[in-house]
Amino acid sequence: MTETTTGPLGDVLRDGERTGLRYVRLLRHSPEKVWRALTEPDGLRHWFPTDIVGERASGARLRLPFWPEGLELASTTEALDGMGVDPGSYVSEGELRVWDPPHVFELTWGMDGRAELTDLLRFELEPTDDGTRLTFTTWLGGSAGNTDTAVGWHVCLDQLTDLLDDGPTAPTEESAALVVQRVTARSDELRPSYAALLSS
Repeated sequence: MTETTTGPLGDVLRDGERTGLRYVRLLRHSPEKVWRALTEPDGLRHWFPTDIVGERASGARLRLPFWPEGLELASTTEALDGMGVDPGSYVSEGELRVWDPPHVFELTWGMDGRAELTDLLRFELEPTDDGTRLTFTTWLGGSAGNTDTAVGWHVCLDQLTDLLDDGPTAPTEESAALVVQRVTARSDELRPSYAALLSS
């Protein structure tokens, strides 16, 4: 596996009371390959905290069950505990808003049916001369100063880049532990930068 240099920080977006984040990654892979990693369980397991279960059609209802290793890393665990919900059995819900392969994939990701805890996620893929420009935008349903969410998406995109560059590995208890260690180290490194960015 190659050593990953973390990608550029995201941009903070403001729209009245709403806060969003936008990340751009230049990937050395075709839009079709990136699309599969973004949307299919075999790819999602390596970089996204949950599976995405449901019909791949605009307007479809989705279920987003956490991968075991995703749950360990997710900053939502404390929020679920606070709602009196067992994080190990919790399944988020969402809606597939846009399904336009291999160009745009947009969905909502909600917790407990509460609008203030529902995020909008949008992935846009544009072909480039040597691969794909991925633009990921999320509008946050939670706290405007959610540093952990900003860090989390940054690290997820780093993991996506690793997956595309190095290929998938069969998940084992040992490999999951290594992912947790690596993600935790990256998160600790990035947290001060995102705290400053979100407070400016």
